[in-house]
Amino acid sequence: MTTDKQQEQEQQVKLFFSTNLLEWYKVQKRDLPWRRHRNPYYIWISEIMLQQTRVDTVIPYFNRFIERFPTVESLADAPEEDVLKCWEGLGYYSRARNLQHAARQVKDQYGGEVPNDRDAVFSLKGVGPYTAGAILSIAFNRPEPAVDGNVMRVLSRYFLLEDDIAKVPTRVKMERLAAELIPEGEASHFNQALMELGALICTPKSPRCLICPVMEHCAARLAGCETSLPVKTKAKPPRPEERLAALITGSGEHAGKVLIRQRPQSGLLARMWELPHWPAPPAAGGGTGALLPEAAALDRLRRSLRQAGIFARPEGHWTAAEHTFSHIVWTLQVYICREEDALALPLAAEARASSGTAAAEPAAGLLPAEPFADGDHPEDAGAVRWIRRSDMADYAFPNVFLKLLNSYFDEAEKE
Repeated sequence: MTTDKQQEQEQQVKLFFSTNLLEWYKVQKRDLPWRRHRNPYYIWISEIMLQQTRVDTVIPYFNRFIERFPTVESLADAPEEDVLKCWEGLGYYSRARNLQHAARQVKDQYGGEVPNDRDAVFSLKGVGPYTAGAILSIAFNRPEPAVDGNVMRVLSRYFLLEDDIAKVPTRVKMERLAAELIPEGEASHFNQALMELGALICTPKSPRCLICPVMEHCAARLAGCETSLPVKTKAKPPRPEERLAALITGSGEHAGKVLIRQRPQSGLLARMWELPHWPAPPAAGGGTGALLPEAAALDRLRRSLRQAGIFARPEGHWTAAEHTFSHIVWTLQVYICREEDALALPLAAEARASSGTAAAEPAAGLLPAEPFADGDHPEDAGAVRWIRRSDMADYAFPNVFLKLLNSYFDEAEKE
């Protein structure tokens, strides 16, 4: 049973934390572009970008995004392709799509003004408890908790909480605790201070305890277990998947160009552009980065291209690349391919580009591809385009394909 004296001590520890943290932040806070104002739209953009992304990476993206889409209305009215292109390289592209969807909600339902209302902010697509709390507290100074991984780490250590932060009840408990700690009238600064402490001082692996403004009453430091907190069950590792990718170079009127395709209208990386690629056969095995025997890989890729109505000849392995999602890791084995039929390929490309169908009919005199021995079939292909390097600005690519294309054009320009 908690005595009155213990309760008083707990309150003193909480007050010490809030007071010292706030004083530290007002002196030591970083000069970040979204901290120079309380525009709720800018704060919202920054918080979405900062999810699973480092601050230093976000800053130039934030500045470009705000320059391109300075208001909720400008974002709501923009073509999705422009939004994705501006987001290119940040990853987790569903964030950008949800952000634009929510901007349209704000435009249609709230006259283009981000609402100062908890239920209204929570109703926006892609806005969860943390983002809602960040917007409401930072922009409007409302006493709402904003609890992310950094904050849970700080609270776990300071109060010696051994609950698993991967579990929902723990997050709820942390939100209640964080709300209790907010000094009256200081929600904006306090929540940013908590985030700042977790980012700069109370870091995951090597906390800088000796310069921490709240070290005196940090229960984990006093118990000597600061590096073992917070407790978090490990997520299931992403599943590895080997894929064969085709970097197809053109000839004739397509000389100096590369063929790209658009991904399906929904699902993973929807509507973005990439090099054509397909899963390697199950027999590939051997772990991440393992290569099929050259002849088998070239034959498999040739059949996949033909099934997709793309007439190109694989010539040899060029490079390997990796792209990690939350649930899957692609290892891309990239093969240089040459345009095989100067008439058939443009016709196939134009037909699919205009109709969006999965594949074009084989050109006259060319036989359809043989079925795979393992009974597998290539994934459906989307529209295709021939592009030069200068055309890349018109298409949004996942980062791995952006790097591959730039690398290829760099090499080509040296020849």
